[in-house]
Amino acid sequence: MRADVNATESLAMEDRLTELEIKAALQDDLLDELNRIVARQQQQIEWLAQELRRVQELQRNQDSGKPGFSLRDELPPHY
Repeated sequence: MRADVNATESLAMEDRLTELEIKAALQDDLLDELNRIVARQQQQIEWLAQELRRVQELQRNQDSGKPGFSLRDELPPHY
């Protein structure tokens, strides 16, 4: 009877170990995906910051009377 108990406990332990391995693998996949998302968002933030600096520079040039950017330059050709 003791052998049956040990076999049952061994199978239960193996099942628990398998579950933990599956959870660890899923968490690794999730972490990789989150890292990719964060990297992509960082690239977007850097691009937006660069665009903001460009717009600020254009605004400073326009405010100082230097020739530069005008919204009329951005009108589509059909206007």
